[in-house]
Amino acid sequence: MAVGTVVSRATGLFRNVLQAAALGTGLLATTYNTANVVPMSLYTLLIGGALNSVLVPQLVRARAEHPDGGRAHEQRLVTLVLAVLAVGTLLSVWAAPQIVALYTPDTPRTHTAFALTVVFARFLLPQIFFYGLFFILGQVLNARSKFGAMMWTPVLNNVVLIAMFGLYLGLLAGPDRIEDITPGQIDLLGLATTGGIALQALALVPFVHAAGFRFRPRFDWRGSGLGKSLAAARWKLLFVLANLAAMTVVTHYAGAADRQLPTAGVGYTGYSLAQTIWVLPQSIVTVSLVTALLPRMSRAVAEHRLDDLRSDLSRALRVSGVLIVPAAFFFVALGPQTAQLLFAHGSVNAASAAPAGHMLQAFGLGLIPFSAQYLLLRGFYAFEDTRTPFWTGAGIAALNIALATACHLLLPARWAVTGMAAAYTVAYGAGLLLTALLLRRRLSGRLDGRRLCRTYGKLTGAAAVAGAVAWAVARACSGTPVPHFWAPVLALVAGGLTMAVLFVALARLLKVTELRTLPGLR
Repeated sequence: MAVGTVVSRATGLFRNVLQAAALGTGLLATTYNTANVVPMSLYTLLIGGALNSVLVPQLVRARAEHPDGGRAHEQRLVTLVLAVLAVGTLLSVWAAPQIVALYTPDTPRTHTAFALTVVFARFLLPQIFFYGLFFILGQVLNARSKFGAMMWTPVLNNVVLIAMFGLYLGLLAGPDRIEDITPGQIDLLGLATTGGIALQALALVPFVHAAGFRFRPRFDWRGSGLGKSLAAARWKLLFVLANLAAMTVVTHYAGAADRQLPTAGVGYTGYSLAQTIWVLPQSIVTVSLVTALLPRMSRAVAEHRLDDLRSDLSRALRVSGVLIVPAAFFFVALGPQTAQLLFAHGSVNAASAAPAGHMLQAFGLGLIPFSAQYLLLRGFYAFEDTRTPFWTGAGIAALNIALATACHLLLPARWAVTGMAAAYTVAYGAGLLLTALLLRRRLSGRLDGRRLCRTYGKLTGAAAVAGAVAWAVARACSGTPVPHFWAPVLALVAGGLTMAVLFVALARLLKVTELRTLPGLR
């Protein structure tokens, strides 16, 4: 799973590099990126939020307890999900202007950007159905303990988008302003982006067939037990609403920064690119662990083995921390060089890539609580408890909105969105403390807290020292007379290698036993 995720994220990173080169990081790119974030948001709101947290534990339980091995339950569930998504997709395409208005205001001054975002949204909103098809088929495979296909098929989507942005760069004269984009360019961006998601979803069909799943629509939902799923999902829906509210507010404020400085890269596109890089370690390490552990933790709860659940959570936190903690400090130390290397190409120069680097630094340390909180929430989901995660998520969202609003009102446009990235870090730090306290109460007052604090304390100390030295090394390299392209390469290679070697040495000196989980460090 981790290998598949690495390949998927690596090709996704290359896709984002090409996208930035093709569209830039200013207002034009923000119209596309805003429209492209809407389908996943609406999918999550319609049904996606319930899949991982509620439906996987119930699929596992149905396979273990139902006389038919859970086949009928799966058929009903897949039918319900696809029916909801089909209706939701059609309504969303119809209501595209009203949906886009939540993210981008339609005023005389901003109407051109608003209209282009609506056009992109009509092309991209059909992704809602294909996201749902991908995730429900993936969960059917996960319930059978088959995890690889879901990690690999996103590579197909990335290949389609890489080809599309490569074509856009190679054959088309990319516009600098939203007024200059042509209908042909809009068609290419819209059709290829949605086509990639469709291919990603349909590629899972042979795998679920090979796993023994045969789809037959079943609408006999009454009395089937799906009511329990829907009742549990209502709290997950509220959780998703809280997160979407925070994301919508940040997107709205970040778009305002783009409209003030339309070519400076200080708004939503810079924020989304920085967040995409920042979340990579969590996506590779933590998500892979959770995908494998959630069915196992659900079985432990069903069999009243709380010690096993506690042990699984503790080990997952400690093992993931070996990579998550140094990655967080790497972003703080070398964020600007990372952004310059990845994004200062094509339509983006070093000056317009710089804000994304500063945002990456501001996100940096938030990776630790973000990843840990993501893991701890799965402890509640194993109990089929979605109410507690809602309250913690609502608290995080409220704090994030309050801090983002302060940044929007008090900071200049150049730094407002960087401040919002820092606000995200603070909000998740507070959320982790609340989540840990509540889960400890659920686990009879014990969460292996001493061992976790000891391990994370050692990891933080080692990573902080290594990061400080890496920053100094990268800064020293900045004065080296090399061609412009090679300056960030030299700084990243020198600083990154220094940090990696020093972190491993200090972690071994501090006797961080979890270091042995890394290949080659046993």
